[in-house]
Amino acid sequence: MVIKKILTFVILFIFILIPALAAPDIKDYDEFDIPSGSFIPVISLQEFSTAYNDETDTLNFVSTNDIYLYEHKIIPSGTKFSGYIEKKNEPIIGTHASMKIFINSMILPDGFKLPVKGYLYTANNNLFGGGLTEPETYIKVPHYHKGIVRHFMGVIQYRPGPTRKMGEHVTVASGTDLLIVLTAPIHMTHLPLED
Repeated sequence: MVIKKILTFVILFIFILIPALAAPDIKDYDEFDIPSGSFIPVISLQEFSTAYNDETDTLNFVSTNDIYLYEHKIIPSGTKFSGYIEKKNEPIIGTHASMKIFINSMILPDGFKLPVKGYLYTANNNLFGGGLTEPETYIKVPHYHKGIVRHFMGVIQYRPGPTRKMGEHVTVASGTDLLIVLTAPIHMTHLPLED
């Protein structure tokens, strides 16, 4: 009977206590969110344009800096991002072409892939291009102002005419420094390996 109790105690020790002692140290690890509105600096890995790219083409970018949240490196340099052209407008008379780039995935250097919701940032509501074109003609208009001794002096000024030139396509070169702005938080369930 005593041998059974000792044997039971030894078996419990082997199956319960030893695996608990061998467990990895995860005291600092917890799932966390990268908040929406965060900026991630990236560079473009290929040239893309409204002239020859459409909504089905995958666009690739790579992060240029390590991104930290408190003391944890959450997005290491070299993380790849991919996306596509969400909205594309062709050039018309008076307006240049424009495009909006949506970012939908992030691949960490160790191969772990996470979904992302964000856009390539521009001050024009994340829209590349879309500006007004130059006027096609200028009209000469005399402008008079009063001189020193009640003599009116005139100058010819040019003002834009009623028509504008045809718009041009927008191209973003390979290696261009860009920013990704997150529109939804990234739920990080995986910390990249430290160097």
